[in-house]
Amino acid sequence: MSKKKSAHGGGKSSDNVIKSVETSISIIESLKQRNTARVGEIAEATGSSKGNVSKHLNTLAKHNFVTKTENGYELGLRYLDLGGFVRENLPESRVIKPKVLELAIETGEVAQFSVENNGKAVIIYRESGQQGVSTRTRVGRHLPLYQVASGKAMLAHMPQERVDEIIETHGLEPATENTITDRETLLEELEEIRQRNYAINDAESTKGLYALAAPIRTSNNRLIGACSISGPSHRMRGGDNIDQTAEILLSFVNEIELNLTYS
Repeated sequence: MSKKKSAHGGGKSSDNVIKSVETSISIIESLKQRNTARVGEIAEATGSSKGNVSKHLNTLAKHNFVTKTENGYELGLRYLDLGGFVRENLPESRVIKPKVLELAIETGEVAQFSVENNGKAVIIYRESGQQGVSTRTRVGRHLPLYQVASGKAMLAHMPQERVDEIIETHGLEPATENTITDRETLLEELEEIRQRNYAINDAESTKGLYALAAPIRTSNNRLIGACSISGPSHRMRGGDNIDQTAEILLSFVNEIELNLTYS
């Protein structure tokens, strides 16, 4: 059975925090969920007074982290600048970015590169091929590792103590009826992934979606992230499609690893 999440997303609780910063973060998260909201709505959602929320919003607006509109407040474009800066400063960015696009073009499906951060899979690059379908994924999205192919590919190549820590912190909550919610079942699948060198997501995160993913590692076996291909189940699973797609994926990952080794 799945285990309960800790009170804090990162799994570490501490009194050594600044409460006003946490209030700003809760306001930002509230705006993210609502797109646009007025002071009263945010105050009700965060449990803060209207006056306190107003001060935080004014401060955030001063630095372009939120924008005031005629309908209330919304997140500002400052985050796009920060996110782009973080992404472009990843050491592997120059090598991986063009290969994700190539993979999408060759398969015609959606190709992604993800990394692990605080026990979640974070999408760094996403490209859509000619047949690519829209899904809930987008660049920057944080997803449970055990629910997605890229996450399982990374879990399979982490130390067992790290896997246990992630399960303990985030639990194994279902997204669909196919989601793995049992620890032993997940560990068995991770062993299968290590043997075949790629992971499969069969409608475990989104109904009707099928994905394959392979880990990307350096020459000294350091895990960098995972590359995935996803598409509709009926198209990805038919005939020899799985084997052909897996072969293409593993070929691209091998090229990426070689380029990272000798770049």
